[in-house]
Amino acid sequence: MGSKKLRRVGLSQELCDRLNRHQIVTCQDFLCLSPMELMKMTGLSYQGVQELLCVVSRACAPRMQTAYEMKTQRSAAPSPAFLPTTLSALDAALHGGVACGSLTEITGPPGCGKTQFCIMMSILATLPTNMGGLEGAVVYIDTESAFSAERLVEIAESRFPRYFNNEEKLLLTSSKVHLYRELTCDEVLQRIQSLEEEIISKGVKLVIIDSVASVVRKEFDTQLQGNLRERNKFLAREAASLKYLAEEFSIPVILTNQITTHLSGALASQADLVSPADDLSPSKGTSGSSCVTAALGNTWSHCVNTRLILQDLGSERRQILIAKSPVAPFTTFVYTIEKEGLVLQGTTSFNPHNNSRKSPVKNKYQSISQVTPGQLISVSSQIRILKASAGLSLRPVPPARHAEPHVHQDLWVWEGFAA
Repeated sequence: MGSKKLRRVGLSQELCDRLNRHQIVTCQDFLCLSPMELMKMTGLSYQGVQELLCVVSRACAPRMQTAYEMKTQRSAAPSPAFLPTTLSALDAALHGGVACGSLTEITGPPGCGKTQFCIMMSILATLPTNMGGLEGAVVYIDTESAFSAERLVEIAESRFPRYFNNEEKLLLTSSKVHLYRELTCDEVLQRIQSLEEEIISKGVKLVIIDSVASVVRKEFDTQLQGNLRERNKFLAREAASLKYLAEEFSIPVILTNQITTHLSGALASQADLVSPADDLSPSKGTSGSSCVTAALGNTWSHCVNTRLILQDLGSERRQILIAKSPVAPFTTFVYTIEKEGLVLQGTTSFNPHNNSRKSPVKNKYQSISQVTPGQLISVSSQIRILKASAGLSLRPVPPARHAEPHVHQDLWVWEGFAA
């Protein structure tokens, strides 16, 4: 909240202009100065400066709120609680779509449709409310230069042909998507901290960052001493600013993330001797294990409210996994990428009345939403990777547990669920 502009905390316009001449624009700028410096800049007495410090401090410090006050405030809010994705089964699982006032992360390997999803959501946010949109503008922060205006127009025309039946509506929608290309961590953070005024002036209803991991992983080599701590501090500041914007203006924030390989045992030591692109599959006589998981570590994973994992299944089929959500169970959806964006295929294993994650599923492999810790199941290597990316720990079952020695190679047991 230190990024809040001084003009929004109740200071007079004359005083704001006087401080602005000294490049004092935000609450953080103001509170970092000593009373003596503020007296020189404002021309006020010591008592007057102390009163100003109290006003600014109260404005940027969150006040105590009861649960009842929060519920009443949200119930009275005129803005919608969700931004529908138009993927009906996914919206049903998420109780309406992407939640306003929270952070939603889309993670997965390259080419699985993360940017396609973001472009699709940016179109949906600009639509009128009677079409399920938020009827507002979008801030799209692109750190990988992956955004395509041509693709935005193609998805809009293909997904909503009746609405986008003329050039005027296409121009209106595209003019509401404000694209920023930020290629360093400092640029991204500065842009986020300057968004408050833009959200108000432009009527922004959705913020997208594609991707968070791209700039962070390029600038912070976690093999160097102290870098991991600095990276976590940066991510915490970024998440705090984004959460403030999401909650203050009741808008959804969508972030994309990359995947990484998590190593344990002897493989973790072996990783020091090879490049990250090398195959770290366990060799004969080597102990340890590896799994694919979302990048940026535990600190970041606790910052996001909802995590959707996208996974390539081959044959142009992909899968959405709800890996973390305050309202939905672990659920999978198969989709393809078409001219109109993401399109769900077939049925899913979702049961909206059962969040126990224990009921059986009629599927070759058993959905992650139905697996209990300690349960024995047979899985392919692809499904093992998918489940592990949701935070489950896998270990092979000893041969003695089975009558036929060859069977144990494809039998694994879940150690537990991720928090």
